Parts: sequence; structure tokens; C-alpha cells
Amino acid sequence: MLAAMPPSPSSRPGRAGPPVRDRGDACPGALRLHSAADGSLARVRLPAGDLTAHQAGALADAAERLGDGHLSLTSRGNVELRGLPDDCGGPLADLLADAGLLPSVRHERIRNILASPLAGLDRHTPSDVRLWARSLDALLCASEPATALSGRFLFVLDDGRGDVAGLGGDVTLLAESVRPAAADTASAPGAASGHGALLRVGDDRTALRIAADDVPRAALTAAETFLAAAAASGSGAWRVRELPAARPLTAQDVHGALRAAGISAEYAGAPVPRPAAPYADPTAPGPVEGPDGRRALVVLAPLGRLTVAQWRLLAEVAAADGSGALRLTPWRGIVLPGLPAAAAARRLSDLAAAGLVTDPASPWRGVTACTGLPGCAKSLTDVRSDAAAALAEGLTAPADGPGLPGGLPVHWSGCARRCGHPHGAWVDVLATSDGYRTTAVRPNTLAPPPVSRETSRPGTVSRETPPRDPVSRTTAEPAPVPRETASPSGTPHPSSTPHSTTPRPQ
Repeated sequence: MLAAMPPSPSSRPGRAGPPVRDRGDACPGALRLHSAADGSLARVRLPAGDLTAHQAGALADAAERLGDGHLSLTSRGNVELRGLPDDCGGPLADLLADAGLLPSVRHERIRNILASPLAGLDRHTPSDVRLWARSLDALLCASEPATALSGRFLFVLDDGRGDVAGLGGDVTLLAESVRPAAADTASAPGAASGHGALLRVGDDRTALRIAADDVPRAALTAAETFLAAAAASGSGAWRVRELPAARPLTAQDVHGALRAAGISAEYAGAPVPRPAAPYADPTAPGPVEGPDGRRALVVLAPLGRLTVAQWRLLAEVAAADGSGALRLTPWRGIVLPGLPAAAAARRLSDLAAAGLVTDPASPWRGVTACTGLPGCAKSLTDVRSDAAAALAEGLTAPADGPGLPGGLPVHWSGCARRCGHPHGAWVDVLATSDGYRTTAVRPNTLAPPPVSRETSRPGTVSRETPPRDPVSRTTAEPAPVPRETASPSGTPHPSSTPHSTTPRPQ
């Protein structure tokens, strides 16, 4: 295997250039609630998706006492609470603070850190990235400049298997465990050895090699370098990809900032070869065998939505039989580490009986949906009910699982904003005034390719028809940038005009 970072999808579809941001970011948080059709919405950031069983219980209490009795998982491993009353801000903040989920009031919306969910849990990957994530979070919460980051800025820490490196991070780090020969790179004093990482900013394909001990500080330095670049450009950019094309943030810029901060870095040459290993697939539900003989359980929430009872069962399993921790994944899944082999099989059966997805062959795997009606007023239909009905009829599910040969993730959208759609290639099931239009979407394209079928009304899906003439490509709507939404989410997106005031979470 090569330690190579997979490409990220283009983030500028259908626009001549990046937007000019002349207002503050209105992305929701735990303290900044967003008004939706079904009440207020709170988004609780969970760096690396990490939770203790106690913290999971606190979130269940919040959903039960203040919300609609459900919890939604987002595409960044965060949690959303919906149906909140307008006056619940104080009680919610107290509940979260008591559980240790609000380490910094001023930084709570910028704690956007994705990390490989199975790092350290299967036989072939180090746990370093999880330690890096915790250190980075502590550095973020202690940084005054970091408070200027938007709620959409994303850090990604990949353990080397490539599961999260392609999820559109602004600062992406890929763990390395093999030191390249001196001839492979331009060496620098103090360069990384052992478990270091390759650092990349935005879509710049040039990577910098960072020593393991310096990874968290290097990530924060790269983010603060972005803030300086955004201020100098006058664009008000919220993300690296929004910087003007004439003034991008490059690896060279970050290299200079790292050197000024006393952090050694070298330009990476060819991808570093590493021994082939049968990495566990974090998108697949089921047991994962660990290096110590224990098991981690991976389960998925149907359409990313859990009841309080399901959530409490997960916390109970983690506390009683596991390590006392839970990890949320960007595929709307939950990982329960540290179960004895005998308990793992029994608990997996319990979780399946509670309605969670535990079978990798389940048709629910890889199918997501936006909130739809009644939670989102902009939706044309109740897409969640429609998706569930279609799955019951054996329609819209991929032939294989997501990321496997012959299979693509399927996302149902109630309107053209396509909240929460997957990265990379996917199947777009879009509600229109004439019914659902289903289209295969490829990454880095401005419009879906002309493989489409239409239905007579929202709520039904027809069998696939032959591809239309390529001319029809011009009539297809461009696929927008993936936004962080729960699946379902329901957080509205603004129009592309710079004066829109509707929060557009990511």
C-alpha cells in the first residue's frame, strides 16, 4: 500500500471563483442554536468523534428533556439535537458543560476534527492519530487566534488506511510509519522518523513531512497561517478552498510558518511504500478484531438518526462490556471499542434487535438522506419516509456496499441543495416538482453524468432507464459542495449570494 492522500472533490462547482464573505459565519453550534421548521437545532462538536459513556448519557438526557427524543449523526462525526425550544440555551449549555462537552465557550464551534475511527483498534494501525486529535483540540481551545476560524474549517487526521484523508479537510494529516530513504526526499534537519505524518492544506497536492511529536502544533500553525492568508486577501474566506485563486494557501506558505514556529518539516517526495495490510473497513458494520483479542463493534444508524433508547443502549454496552468509550464516524456510525469476544457477539445481537444496522450486507448501509419534511421547510417531500419505503421494496440500495466494487453510496435530497451528500462518487436521488430524479454523480464534475431516471411523484422510484444522450448533461443541476449535515440534518443552506444570512453548515 502507498501512503498517498486520495484527491478531494472540487469545492467550486458552478462558480467562476470563490465567494467573498462579507459576514460572519453563522454555522450552528451547541451555544448558537439554529431555527428550523421543527424547532431549534444544536450541533455538538465531538473532536475525533470521541465520547465517554457518561457524556453519551448526557446527550441522551438533553434529547429527552429538551429535544424531540432523537439524536442525529453528522458527516463529521458530530451530534445534532433537534426540536429544541427557543429558550433552552441556558439549560442545554449547563448540561453539556457538566459532562465536559464544552471545554471552551469561545472555541466550541471550531472543534472540527475528523480522525480515523478504527485507529488502534484493528491489528495493523497505530493509535497515534487519536492522541494527535486530543492534543490538537487542547491547542485549539487555548489559541486566541483560532477563535477567528469558521465553524466549517476542518482538520482531518488519517491513520494511514486512507479512510478519511479524502473527506475535504482544510488541514489534512496522513500518518506514516516508514521513514523514506534519504534519496527519496529533500532532507531537512530534525525531519520525521518513526510515526510521523504528511501534512497537506486544501487541494494543494504538495505535502510536508512532520515529526510525530510536532503534528498537533503543525496542524494548528497551518490553520493560523490560513487565517493570515484570508485576512491578507480581503476575501473573508472561511475555508482554504475559498481563498482567491491568485492568492492561495500553499505548502510553501505553511513550510515557512512552521519554520518560524520552530517546527521542522520537509517536502515529501514520492508516496512512501508501506507493507500491505488487511485494514478493517470502518464503513462496514460488524465486529473488528483487535490486537489484544478484544473486539470493537461497528454499527450504523439508519439514515443517521437514533432514538434516545438506542443511544442509551449504546452507552450501556460501552460502559458495561466495552472500554467506556464510543467513537462516532463520518458515515453515521458508532464504534464501541474493547469488548471481550464472548460479549461482542451477544451485544451485536442486542444492537440489531434495537434497530441498528449490524450486517455489512444490509441495504441500509450507504443510504443517507437529508431531513426533508416536516423538519426542513425547504424540502419538497418527506424524503426519509420515501427512502425507507423504497428500501423496503429493494430499490435505490447499491448492489454492494459503499466504496466496494460495483457499489455507490445513495443520498436522498428534498431539494437541490442536497444537504449532507457523500464525498466522491455517489447516487443522487433528488426530489423535484415532477418526482424524484436519480443520477450517478462523479467527483470533480460540475454536473452529474447523463445516467438518470425520473419518477412520477416523490416517494416512488422507477427502475433504471437507458442513459440519455450526452446533451442532457447541460440540464442537470451541479452537485454542490458537501456540507456537514446530519443524515438527516435539516439545517438550511443559504443561497450563493454573499448577503445571505441563512446558516450553511459544513
